Amino acid sequence: MHTIWLTGAEWLAVLRIGLGLWWLESWRHKDKKAWFERGSGIEWAAGVASRHRLPAVRKGFDRVVAPRPRVMAHIVVHAELALGLGLTAGFLTPVALAGGLLLNVLYFVLMIHDWAEQGQNAMMALISAVALFAMSWQTWSADSALGLFA
Repeated sequence: MHTIWLTGAEWLAVLRIGLGLWWLESWRHKDKKAWFERGSGIEWAAGVASRHRLPAVRKGFDRVVAPRPRVMAHIVVHAELALGLGLTAGFLTPVALAGGLLLNVLYFVLMIHDWAEQGQNAMMALISAVALFAMSWQTWSADSALGLFA
């Protein structure tokens, strides 16, 4: 079966690059000054975690995130940038896809009550899983050009 314009591997690369651009947009639209100086994203997440129905989420947030809001803000913001750049360029793609899948699952679990963003997280997680298991780094990627993950 022939596809229009591109091969199957090229469509997977388009999917991977689109996911990378999605992560870059997530990074771009954040108010970094508010995140880094006040931990504004972490403040919001604290409110969500405090009302979460799973005690493990509340306890985990209180133990890991709450004591270090600025560090966690940097981790979230820089992780989104790294995922976006890695997936768009196709550099260390399996690592970026696994990291993105993990981050989306964490977002999904944290925001179990906030259905406004659940569709986005579900779609990004699905694209990450498909791109990871279909080895989307084999086409149009720095990994392919460098002979990584052959």
